[in-house]
Amino acid sequence: MTFAAAPSLDDVEALARRAWEAMPPEFRALASNIVFRVEDFADAETLLELGVEDPFELSGLYQGVDLTRQSVADPQPSTPIVFLYRRAILDEWIERGDIALADLIAHVLVHEVGHHFGFSDEQMDEILARD
Repeated sequence: MTFAAAPSLDDVEALARRAWEAMPPEFRALASNIVFRVEDFADAETLLELGVEDPFELSGLYQGVDLTRQSVADPQPSTPIVFLYRRAILDEWIERGDIALADLIAHVLVHEVGHHFGFSDEQMDEILARD
């Protein structure tokens, strides 16, 4: 995908969908209930809750109960959501200059979906560093 202007929310979502579809079917099946949302930035409440002062420092977020903590006894499980924050992703992409936008989006997506499986940030960083 080539861009004459900054990629839009829809462009980032399309790249995220491609990355999702490229993942192994078994992986997608276990995370099939995740909803994906692309926004420019995390909202002020989320940033405050996470202790993030600069919205450009948060490129993605998993919101939900991971598979290791889910229970059939939960009254009404919430839908897990993976947020991708376009402006933070684009800023990192431009600053780095050494990675395709599609690859960076796939990296953020895999990292956030990894939280659905119960992996911590540190564990996800270790796993993704092996690639």
